[in-house]
Amino acid sequence: MAAVMAKYNPFAEKAGMQKIAEQPPPKEAVRIAEILSQLGFNIHLLSSEKYVLNKLQSLSTDEIRAIKEAFIKNSHPRFIKIFQSHMPYGKKENYERSVEEAGMGKIAQLIKAAGFLLQTKAYLFWRGP
Repeated sequence: MAAVMAKYNPFAEKAGMQKIAEQPPPKEAVRIAEILSQLGFNIHLLSSEKYVLNKLQSLSTDEIRAIKEAFIKNSHPRFIKIFQSHMPYGKKENYERSVEEAGMGKIAQLIKAAGFLLQTKAYLFWRGP
């Protein structure tokens, strides 16, 4: 059984599943979220690529540069994977160059990935009767 909203909905636990772990967001994603919040982004809407693109278009070039620098300083394997999808992990050197050259679409994908990483994951286990 997949417990999609296990953190918020206790149905699976009441049905007999046990919470075995809860994974907080990675610190890289939290740091990026702080910067995005300072730039006026709604953290709860980061998974919406349309919202992110509209917000990016309203920012100045200096603010876009600040976002790129935040992603370079706070690299995460999930961010690297956006630019190097053909490789299992990718290389950080290529990632830095790719972020610097990234257009609005790729930056929006990075922000969307950060929004996904900000979710706390709860892991449940089923023990049969």
